[in-house]
Amino acid sequence: MPVRLDPPALPEWESAFTAVREEAQKLNLPTVAVGGYVRDRLLGGERAKRIPEVDFVVVDLPPRWSKGTGAAQLATAVGQALHVANPPVIFERFGTAHLAIDPDHALEFVSSRAEKYGPTSRKPQVSPGSLKDDVLRRDFTVNTLLMDWDGTVLDLTDRGLEDLKARRIMTPLDPQTTFDEDPLRMLRAVRFATTLEFSLDPAVEEAIRAQSSRLQPPVVSMERIRDEFSKLLVASQVQRGLELLDATGLLVRIVPQLESGKGMQQGGWHSHDVFGHSLRTASLTPPELTTRLAGLFHDVGKPAVHELRDGKPTFIGHQEKGATMAGTALRQLRYPGERIDAVTKLVRLHMRPIQYDPETWEDKAVRRLVRDAGDQLNRLLDLARADMRASHYPDVKKIDDLESRIRRLDALAIAAIRSPLTGEDLMARTRRPAGPWIRRVKSALEDAIVDGVLQPDAEAAWRYLEAHPELLEG
Repeated sequence: MPVRLDPPALPEWESAFTAVREEAQKLNLPTVAVGGYVRDRLLGGERAKRIPEVDFVVVDLPPRWSKGTGAAQLATAVGQALHVANPPVIFERFGTAHLAIDPDHALEFVSSRAEKYGPTSRKPQVSPGSLKDDVLRRDFTVNTLLMDWDGTVLDLTDRGLEDLKARRIMTPLDPQTTFDEDPLRMLRAVRFATTLEFSLDPAVEEAIRAQSSRLQPPVVSMERIRDEFSKLLVASQVQRGLELLDATGLLVRIVPQLESGKGMQQGGWHSHDVFGHSLRTASLTPPELTTRLAGLFHDVGKPAVHELRDGKPTFIGHQEKGATMAGTALRQLRYPGERIDAVTKLVRLHMRPIQYDPETWEDKAVRRLVRDAGDQLNRLLDLARADMRASHYPDVKKIDDLESRIRRLDALAIAAIRSPLTGEDLMARTRRPAGPWIRRVKSALEDAIVDGVLQPDAEAAWRYLEAHPELLEG
């Protein structure tokens, strides 16, 4: 009995589907929906309620097929019919076109094709092909399902529906062949298994282990690895995903810095070794990339500073060491500088909220924490809660108390504190050239304001420096 989706177009997609169908008929280009839209509609639930993009396969065989003209023509016609502001982005070499309808919805068009990979290239040689050719070149069977305009689902691999029902990730071709063509598909397999909450077919898992060493440049660019890894990190089942990456040998290819934490016991409140604790902490942070990365890397420096004192493990200075190591790892993954700065700041400061004591901390200590955390304050508190919950701490009440106290002290006003003297002011008055001393002096003035011993005006600042000449030395 055929499987049919009713209605074929979700309400928010009705106008786009109508435009694609009508323009495809005018151009005599048989077209069907494919991939994530069909898969997620069949899965139902929350995934079916938030589908940001729909893929279409345009059957465009020789002699008409030439550098994806069918996909490009249809995308252009649909854009005009929908009065989209910007024309589609066309990738002629691959026969694809991307049409952004609005900030939340996009259409992807591809001319049906076959692909052949050379032994040293990850960019395929593209040639026209049938619908069957097109689905066989795709990554996983659950992403090969097609939908005709009446909602009828077509399963040309004869196992896409079966794998979807079994919640299983399998490849259309032999897994070794699929992963050999593009090793990034190994990481995508784990990412889909994580985000869809599917299992890996045993043959897929075995093939990933056999080829895991190929997930690295120049075979796969770090940018592509980073993007797939980032999608996995914000999944609700991120710990399972990270454990699956580890079990298949991929995690060490992505973040080798975590390996030395395996088997390193911590004592105290900790319930896992450093590696397991890091994965669990990441999973307990909010599903937001910067905080998840900070959770994953927050203790990465512990193995490097580990010592036994009186038979007990110590990790003095692991925050600073970890921030340096996290920065190195994130730069290797080609994350942008702004995200690297945020993550390394969180790693460097992650112990400060945990060390908070409502009975002994003075207000000036809280103000300094707020000032040091800056715009990462909320993430820092989230990280502290996750760090504690990933251990045997009885609760996180002291972090809640700290957050309430920060509100009482006006966190925004504290974070806005700046030195009353600029670098130009300091150089002009002291007749000294620029150098690290300026940052040191300005930081000391800000600390004095935070501590309540200096009024935030220039004259008071000069009097403070006259009373503390050591700040201008060196």
